[in-house]
Amino acid sequence: MHRSIAGWVTHHWVKWVVAVLGLVTIMAMGSLGAKLTSVQDNDIASWLPGDAESTKVIQRSQAFSNPDDIPAVVLYVRDSGITPADAAKATADIAQIKGVETVTNVVGPIPSEDGKALEVLATIRMSDDGWEDLPDRVDDITAIADRDADGLDVRLAGPAALGADQAEAFSGIDGILLLAAVGIVFIILLITYRSLQLAILFLLCGVGAVFIAQGLVYLLAKHADLTVNGQSAGILSVLVLGAGVDYALLLVARYREELHHFEDRHEAMAHALHRAAPAVLASGATVIIGLLCLMFAQMNSTSSLGPVGAVGIACALLVMMVLLPALLVIVGRWIFWPFVPRFGDPVKSETGLWARVGQRIAKAPRAVWVTTTLILVALSFGVLQLDADGLTNEQSFTKEQPSVLAEQELAKHFPGGAGSPVAVIADGTSADAVKDAFAGVDGIDPASVEVKSPEGSPVAYLEGTLTSAPDSRAAFDTVDRVRDAVHDVPGADALVGGNTAVNKDVQSASSADNRLIIPIILAVVLLILALLLRSVAAPLILLVTVVLSFGAAVGISALTFRHVFGFEGADSSFPLFAFVFLVALGIDYNIFLMTRVREESLKHGTRKGALLGLAATGGVITSAGFVLAGTFTALATLPIVFLAELGFVVAVGVLLDTIVVRSVLVTALNLDIGRHIWWPSALARTDGPVGASDATRTAEPVGAAGGGDRPS
Repeated sequence: MHRSIAGWVTHHWVKWVVAVLGLVTIMAMGSLGAKLTSVQDNDIASWLPGDAESTKVIQRSQAFSNPDDIPAVVLYVRDSGITPADAAKATADIAQIKGVETVTNVVGPIPSEDGKALEVLATIRMSDDGWEDLPDRVDDITAIADRDADGLDVRLAGPAALGADQAEAFSGIDGILLLAAVGIVFIILLITYRSLQLAILFLLCGVGAVFIAQGLVYLLAKHADLTVNGQSAGILSVLVLGAGVDYALLLVARYREELHHFEDRHEAMAHALHRAAPAVLASGATVIIGLLCLMFAQMNSTSSLGPVGAVGIACALLVMMVLLPALLVIVGRWIFWPFVPRFGDPVKSETGLWARVGQRIAKAPRAVWVTTTLILVALSFGVLQLDADGLTNEQSFTKEQPSVLAEQELAKHFPGGAGSPVAVIADGTSADAVKDAFAGVDGIDPASVEVKSPEGSPVAYLEGTLTSAPDSRAAFDTVDRVRDAVHDVPGADALVGGNTAVNKDVQSASSADNRLIIPIILAVVLLILALLLRSVAAPLILLVTVVLSFGAAVGISALTFRHVFGFEGADSSFPLFAFVFLVALGIDYNIFLMTRVREESLKHGTRKGALLGLAATGGVITSAGFVLAGTFTALATLPIVFLAELGFVVAVGVLLDTIVVRSVLVTALNLDIGRHIWWPSALARTDGPVGASDATRTAEPVGAAGGGDRPS
């Protein structure tokens, strides 16, 4: 049976074929993955909900404004007052700025009412590479404006400048994150296994899985219209490396255990695969299905992450369940040096740290799980400190950005929304009525409202300037008032868009996605656990522990964000992303633990099975948790608050999950509830070992049994 299921990977000559094909695939797909940036879609439409009002404005206004056009505001400030020479310089700069590559239009100079500033509005047309070229264009314009400034404070503001800062922040995201994650994982593996060569093998396979995933995502983006942006590409490398090494740890832990029972390493690996693969595949399938649930999201950036992440997890499973076993069998037992597992030696997990922890829990399991639950509930109240209503431009970065400082200076001298107008599309015959309604809205500079479309056009395109900062709550409220006003114009069929409307629609769609997708993921996880464990009680109990763990992790993180890091809030999509990664990845540890507990319970009874399951898996689950936490911590290397917060909450949640929830809370519940946790399976009807027929019938679906054919 073992040979028929897993032996082909470790066959005496097939292993070499698997290894060669695997390494060739890594190199080939790695070369394709290097092109992933070229197919990323970072324009605004790749992030927006398709049916949002602001998205429709972008689509309908293409006859009047190119959706690839993005405004930049060149700001000239002299605190003592603008001089004629300053105005002459700004005018001369305009002629040069018009010659900058991809600049399509320049307007100005426009003086401020206080006489201390001038602004020049330059329109940059983004190339097919999206925002990747913005930093160069912004640098070109800045160089012109800075030349012979003679005391003028020159800054570049507006959407183009912000886009350039964002592009710089995401620049090289794949390489930076992968290097940071590899370094962190390497240190953790060395500490865990104290084996240099084993750590290198883990990383070879982990990075190989990343290369294959990036190459496959590139092909899907190029030929199957899969949307990939900088955010999903960055998360992909971290997710694949972290999850892949987790799966490798589980397999290697079981392989190491089987090497004590089998002299032939090929047989040991066949048995290890037969026993570990079902749990690993079930875990991976749970993550894949959980990620695919994101496809229900309104936000394009969120829904596109689902298939991107799912492809990555599938690649991690393929490498760790096929290539890694072949390589381990090829290199032999020495890969574990200096702690080489010898045939016939006792398995230390039965007397190790987690075995002792289990014995302590067994003395008062109810007191342990009640106390642990109360602590987790108390920590969850920290969620009240989480302000997930969106971030302003300033709040979106972990350090000061030139565009944000320029925007603040711009607001001192011009209306807050200068360079980022509110756009309105309406029926051409209602242009005058819509203009009057638009100009009469509180928060819009009435003098700025004008019709940009040609006279007599069937569609009217209007723009107006906000009096408040375009990323502020006040600006969002103004957009609401504009919508109410122009929607009430009879027959106008008016729609409101622009950058501020886009940001508002993003926040609204993200909040709606949270309410929709989180319950779907919970239902999917519950169903998978029920099918895997052949139980109703255990999945329900485990799901409660998952929610407790998530609440406590977010509570701890929210307090840390506000009182330690000084972050002002969180993106509205943060709860959903945190939930997906913590629940989908955290459920792995439930599966690792409970499939082993079930296996041992079939042979030894429920109580002893719970203790043996913890003793056997406690160490590997803890190691896996540290690896996954370490890889997500790498997200903090980027100056983006959303990714820094996501990396922190996943790291905290995973460590909480592996050290406290899985190993302490779930074990205590297993011991206190006893056989009833397996209701309605055969295990729920006896406190002792299940009979041979029941064991076979109950265990085979999860692949957990099969320990009876070890040599004596």
